[in-house]
Amino acid sequence: MLSEDLINILACPRCKGNLEYVKDKDILVCRKCNIFFEIREGIPILLPDAGKPLKE
Repeated sequence: MLSEDLINILACPRCKGNLEYVKDKDILVCRKCNIFFEIREGIPILLPDAGKPLKE
C-alpha cells in the first residue's frame, strides 16, 4: 500500500498528469492516457514503456 503523501506527488511519466491509486488492484491509473502502472513489492513501476492499456 502506498502512502497518501507519495500518491500526491507521483505523476504519469508519459503526460505528467495525476495518477489515481486503485487500492484493491494495487495499481496506479492515468485516466488521461488510459493506462495503468503496476506496483511491485511496494514500488511503483513508472517507466514510460511500463504503462499497460486500461481495460474498464
